[in-house]
Amino acid sequence: MRRIVPNTVACVVAFLTAFPLYWMVLSALKPDGEIQSLDVRLWTLHPTLDNFVRVLTGEGFGRYLLNSAGVALSVVVLSAAVAFLAAVAVTRFRFRFRTTVLIMFLIAQMVPVEALTIPLFFVVRDLGLLNTLASLVVVQLAFTLPFAIWMMRGFVAAVPEALEEAAMIDGAGRATVLWRILFPLVAPGLVATSVFSFITAWNDFVFARTFIISAKDNQTLPAALLVFFKPDENDWGGIMAASTLMTIPVLIFFVAVQRRLVSGLGGAVKD
Repeated sequence: MRRIVPNTVACVVAFLTAFPLYWMVLSALKPDGEIQSLDVRLWTLHPTLDNFVRVLTGEGFGRYLLNSAGVALSVVVLSAAVAFLAAVAVTRFRFRFRTTVLIMFLIAQMVPVEALTIPLFFVVRDLGLLNTLASLVVVQLAFTLPFAIWMMRGFVAAVPEALEEAAMIDGAGRATVLWRILFPLVAPGLVATSVFSFITAWNDFVFARTFIISAKDNQTLPAALLVFFKPDENDWGGIMAASTLMTIPVLIFFVAVQRRLVSGLGGAVKD
């Protein structure tokens, strides 16, 4: 009896989470007549791939896909490397203002994106990065690193220092200890933070619209979806088909790292 309520709540939450995805895919497969019809149905008797064909053959979709993938993967690699090294620094070394730095990481997470968009625009402009994909990489790094460093700090702290000391006694240098001993042990944590970084960069819309102003070839997928929003009538079939295609890379990335992700969310190394 005790498990009935938790299981029921879990089923309800799972349904509420999965239904929007189901409705997105269903709408992408519906013909235009059914999408515009007032007779709403939870199924379609005439599925079609016309919406997907229209999206895939549209101007620049492949280019926008590569742009989004390039930005997201760059953010993942750079944030993972920097977060790992920064987490080691704030965990293994004692230096002045270390606690202040950690508190600043938390404060950075509290500032809303909208409050920083205009200041970041001027910074990116002064750096000469407007209308470039590098602007999106730099800005996304600034937003993902505080969370990644804070999370990685827990994984690094959970690794016994005795392992590193034993390796150094055996003649291993600091770099060897860092990359051959510590790095493999905290790899699950890096995977967990990488998923966060990938999803954040992949779904970004605000920064893509703010920093990519006139360079159409450098647009990313979320911003490119605006082509299906029209003043007189929105192309809901195209919107849902493009959204479905945008979801596929995220699912592929998640499936590729799911084993390490589970262990990463479950905890770090135990002494």
